[in-house]
Amino acid sequence: MSTTEEQAAAALKAADPVLLATGARTATAPAPAPDETWQLPGGTAWVYYGEGHQGLVRPVLMADGFNTGPSDLDLSWEHLNRRGFPLLDELRRRRRDVVLVGYDERSASILDNARVATAAIDRALAQRLGGERLVVGGFSMGGLVTRYALAKLEDEGIDHQTAVYFSWDSPHTGAWIPLSLQAFAHYIRKLDSRFSDQINSPAAQQLLWRHLSHWEDKPGLSPLRTDFLDRLQEVGNWPRLPRLLALANGPGDGSGNGIRPGVEAVVGKGHAVYGTELRTQSEGDDELVAKLRVVTVPTREVRTSGLPDIDGAPGGTLDGFGILADELDKLAPILGFAVENPVRAHCFVPAVSAVAVREPGNHADLYLPIDELAPDESPLDDFVLASRNEEHTLITEELSSWLLDRLP
Repeated sequence: MSTTEEQAAAALKAADPVLLATGARTATAPAPAPDETWQLPGGTAWVYYGEGHQGLVRPVLMADGFNTGPSDLDLSWEHLNRRGFPLLDELRRRRRDVVLVGYDERSASILDNARVATAAIDRALAQRLGGERLVVGGFSMGGLVTRYALAKLEDEGIDHQTAVYFSWDSPHTGAWIPLSLQAFAHYIRKLDSRFSDQINSPAAQQLLWRHLSHWEDKPGLSPLRTDFLDRLQEVGNWPRLPRLLALANGPGDGSGNGIRPGVEAVVGKGHAVYGTELRTQSEGDDELVAKLRVVTVPTREVRTSGLPDIDGAPGGTLDGFGILADELDKLAPILGFAVENPVRAHCFVPAVSAVAVREPGNHADLYLPIDELAPDESPLDDFVLASRNEEHTLITEELSSWLLDRLP
């Protein structure tokens, strides 16, 4: 039996979208009711007072990361307080007020969502009881959102009264989605555009170190990323007034995650995708990263040159291959989308990117033993790396304790 394009398109569009994002897909329970909810231009902030507080006294503003659609309070609480170390509970126990900053659209431009963060900073200063300086930061993309927001305020001569800026596994020099996954997203675009739309969203293009806008394109630096980096440079690149901290979910000894280059990660087995092979990234020239076949007969190849073996690099990981495989396997077996999934994860935010010491441009830089570097090789005042490769933005006791001990 064969599957027509019309049948495939209908099935894909009726199913959950393939969306590459870390963290929980569902919440085990609703988040507790916030003490305040701020409706901001382009977003929302949810405020939870610290123990013993009746208002905002010691605010810690935490900006959301990348995904598609609006920020979800229940999922944010699940990720930051239930899946690992209960960071939000511990902040409040230490009499700090938590302000979770979310966006109307998480895949919108970082520059647009920086306006949401700026509005949250303004509101926090207006409502603060006393003179405690702010702590402002974010997780993944949220670290870039707040980095730009604070630097822009300083460039405009506005006192943001922030003592500490922090980023948690934020891709300061670029994030990575395997080109095989990007190519597959665009290859199925005419059947279901949602996966491709996420890869081509403004925020994704600004975050990714190398981007594909169409499966037949050569990977490169998106013009939106170039513009974002230019805009950062225009405002000084980093805020200068607060203490700059960063946390990475990858190790500092140069140890990779064990994912080998050039191996099959997703292999089509059902009749609709038979012949599809998505591979991990290899070094070298004219390297095969994908064979693409969905419903129609021809099998197309995607090859790359001059790219490093980044999927196995030290850093925060994302189950990108696994997310795609799981969604395809959920489709009715008769449609023929079954796949094998030998490799689920890949490096998403290299450790060298999370602590801003190198771009992820070659093997030597990606696998750099960061622990051996002089402190002045990073623009940050202090940073910490995990003791092993972990899920991107995983909230661990190890990293949380480091951050909590460095708050004023």
